[in-house]
Amino acid sequence: MDKKLTLKLDSHVIEKAKEYAASQNRSLSGLIESYLMKLISEGSSDTSKKIEISPFVKSLRTGVKVPLDYDYKKAHLDFLEEKYK
Repeated sequence: MDKKLTLKLDSHVIEKAKEYAASQNRSLSGLIESYLMKLISEGSSDTSKKIEISPFVKSLRTGVKVPLDYDYKKAHLDFLEEKYK
């Protein structure tokens, strides 16, 4: 059964990830699902094994810390209001 998941990510990360997915002839959802399946697959719970993160995934990190109470919809609305003054 498929379920929907909403993630808050930097727009630059999303665009780069979409480009990467397209270059691999895959959907972004499919790539993320594959990555998560690899994380939770048998044997990955062995603490002696280090999960290797690909250089591409490492390159997506921005270092930006988003507050838990950040209202991205309001921020976007504020941006648009300022842009179209």
